[in-house]
Amino acid sequence: MKFPEGFVFGAATSAYQIEGATSTDGRGPSIWDRFVRQPGRVLGGDHADVTIDHYNRYQEDVKIMAELGLTAYRFSISWPRVQPDGRGAINTKGLDFYKRLLDELLGQGIDPWVTLYHWDLPQALEDAGGWPNRDTAYRFADYAAAVHEGLGDRVRTWSTVNEPWCAAFLGYASGEHAPGRREPANAMRAAHHLNLAHGLATRAIRNPAIRVGGSVNLYGVSPETDSPEDLDAARRIDGLQNRFFLDALLKGEYPRDVLEDVGHIPVEDGDMEIISTPIDLLLVNYYSRFTVSGKPGGAASAAAAPTDTASPWVGSEHVSFVNGGRPVTAMGWEIDDEGLTEILVRVAREYPGVPLVISENGSAFDDVEVDGEVHDPSRTAYLKAHLEASADAIAQGVPLEGYFAWSLMDNFEWAWGYGKRFGLVYVDYPTQRRIPKDSAHWYARLIRHNRPHEPTDP
Repeated sequence: MKFPEGFVFGAATSAYQIEGATSTDGRGPSIWDRFVRQPGRVLGGDHADVTIDHYNRYQEDVKIMAELGLTAYRFSISWPRVQPDGRGAINTKGLDFYKRLLDELLGQGIDPWVTLYHWDLPQALEDAGGWPNRDTAYRFADYAAAVHEGLGDRVRTWSTVNEPWCAAFLGYASGEHAPGRREPANAMRAAHHLNLAHGLATRAIRNPAIRVGGSVNLYGVSPETDSPEDLDAARRIDGLQNRFFLDALLKGEYPRDVLEDVGHIPVEDGDMEIISTPIDLLLVNYYSRFTVSGKPGGAASAAAAPTDTASPWVGSEHVSFVNGGRPVTAMGWEIDDEGLTEILVRVAREYPGVPLVISENGSAFDDVEVDGEVHDPSRTAYLKAHLEASADAIAQGVPLEGYFAWSLMDNFEWAWGYGKRFGLVYVDYPTQRRIPKDSAHWYARLIRHNRPHEPTDP
């Protein structure tokens, strides 16, 4: 596979999943720190107090990135590490960690891509109402401005809110993610305020020297049959998962049919203009396809949660998810690389004029280390197929600028704890030993093939 000159080859992580050090150097508690302590919330009672200890091992981890030849690294800033209460003074020790990390990355020639929010809301803001509280969006804009002031001399590419669908609907409707609330009306308020936070933050940090983007997780959605019930189910899920966020960010409106499905959303005058503040790129996270039915009796979620949850599909709780006949990952997610091409072509056609980046794409499998090696042919095949799908999209005229594999390393996988491994690099949790898997070596060879004048040796 050959990609255009300057195509970005990266890998991605998030702060809460890798950093550990949850009470070090003035970091405040997040909603996930509270959530993981509640019995039955996380598989096996796992927590992220240490996870893969990236806070202390970042130099070793950056060295691995350099050995793999990554041209960019996408990571998130921990809001409670930088601003422990979600408002007020900045914790300079927390911000200094990211300065050290950025200096290490830049010293290795790796371009840092910073995400401002990846689900770790300061607990103090949740105590004040969380994302259903409109004020949280304004506190996020203040935080974004402070981080940009501290790190803007080192970072060219920023994204605001990662996957607002997950933060809103898994956090406030199904209860699968922190803060674990099951309040459908408040989930819709949260979704709108997360969009508003994106727009406010974009305005707060925008300047000609940087690029700012929004991040959405998109899925191909197929009806199980051509029955009216299944066709309506596909419309509903596509509406709440994809169009609700794309239309808001890129058209300045919510889809009328989705509003009819979900009921009232507290949109105030000027909100949609703020939300649709022009962005420089759209970050697309893609993992799988949904096959849905409007007939009762199926699963209430696209992948069964490890603990007891409600449906995240506000206004469409009756929709069920079925296997479309494709192979699945260890998460039970259908593998559909052609769906990635479909999504990219669709976004480029229906929302033209915005460069695209695949900011997350990856798979969990049951990896096993044997004699210092990890053979993961299924993940290698997944990577290869989805990168080929990316190349197909480019050939069809999609303005695709880069690809970030999820994830750089095995880590804390939210409600699944340490039971699912997405990493290109295997982590032996008791010893913290890092072992690049076969998929990492394959990815390194692909990067080297596309950058022949900058050899790497993983």
